[in-house]
Amino acid sequence: MQIAGVELYVNHPVMALGSTEWIPTTLALDGAPAAACDTHLIVRVQAQVALVKVRVFQDHGDADDHGSDGEPLTTVFDGHLLLSDGRLVVGDVVGESRFTTSLLGKPGRRRVRVSVDDPQGWARAVDVVISAETV
Repeated sequence: MQIAGVELYVNHPVMALGSTEWIPTTLALDGAPAAACDTHLIVRVQAQVALVKVRVFQDHGDADDHGSDGEPLTTVFDGHLLLSDGRLVVGDVVGESRFTTSLLGKPGRRRVRVSVDDPQGWARAVDVVISAETV
């Protein structure tokens, strides 16, 4: 079930998704389509040219109703993130553009799957699927 959606105009070509805590300065893409640590994930997006469409889904383990309604997306991350206060933040790494979800539930580690329309570097669509329960 889709729980949030936003179109962000980002100033920096790296978008961060994850906890409301500070993004570690050691987190870097190094040519990969995505990079992650315990609390954050970063992906390269198209900055200062077009809005980046971000959709957030909560996965309750039932039917897969979070498919793309446009071009097919490629999964660039499927793992766990620690959401220390139960909220997810999406925005560019410099903090100029930022969106925070309402409370997703109790704080803790959640399985997160992130898919993008361009895994080679200039994504304009990002889908985030978060497990409904902590792991």
